[in-house]
Amino acid sequence: MRNNFVMRGKTASGQTEVLNFGKYKPGTAYKMTEFQIWPSTNIGGVAQELAASVTAGKTAEDPSNPNFNNIGLIAVAYFPMTSIGAGNSGNNISLNLVNDTFVITQNLILSVVDSVSGSPLPVNWQCRFESVKMSGPEEAAVNYKQFMISDE
Repeated sequence: MRNNFVMRGKTASGQTEVLNFGKYKPGTAYKMTEFQIWPSTNIGGVAQELAASVTAGKTAEDPSNPNFNNIGLIAVAYFPMTSIGAGNSGNNISLNLVNDTFVITQNLILSVVDSVSGSPLPVNWQCRFESVKMSGPEEAAVNYKQFMISDE
């Protein structure tokens, strides 16, 4: 069994993706260890303000206004970028927060946005996960917690 695996994709601004953990194996769960986003077009030539979120909740978390009180929020990422020229240096900084203690047994919802007005661009994303073994009682507790979060 693989201990680590990656999910990646490119999602249109304002859209969501389901990160499918449908091949659930009893006694196995997952933890997200990394979440990154990256521009999809003309790096340094356009202004972008990308944000993304991953949640275990029933609905997607707004990546532009994440609520850190949401117990289902697993990860957020932010990538602002200014275009080169007209006095802009083209600097950018990427910020990522991942709750790597959240044990995952159900599907997740990824949401992305390019909040710069005009023609929002798609967002490239990548998530890295690690598989973890659970005992029977741990599995029952984790599944109940996930059910309560996703059924709110």
